[in-house]
Amino acid sequence: MVDKPKQGEVLGIPYNFERPSFGRMLASYWKPGEGMLVKKPFGIGYTLNLANWRSWVALLVVGGLLWQEQKSRSGDDDLDADEDDDGPVEVIVD
Repeated sequence: MVDKPKQGEVLGIPYNFERPSFGRMLASYWKPGEGMLVKKPFGIGYTLNLANWRSWVALLVVGGLLWQEQKSRSGDDDLDADEDDDGPVEVIVD
């Protein structure tokens, strides 16, 4: 029986199914000489390199967007309550 490779690339997307170790996990998320995206230590695809400042900017932008979404959802509940109290609206068309 042929052993399947545990790491490699398919259509340019890396994969790694070797048993992850704590040291390998830490080393893969903190690579100072690399770019913003690095290969995942386990699984398919790429992940953020936390040693790169661009990754922190991306995390801040995503966090800000999530915060804004949560804030707008709580604000929508207040607007819906106010609209229900106004009653019917008369529209005149000439």
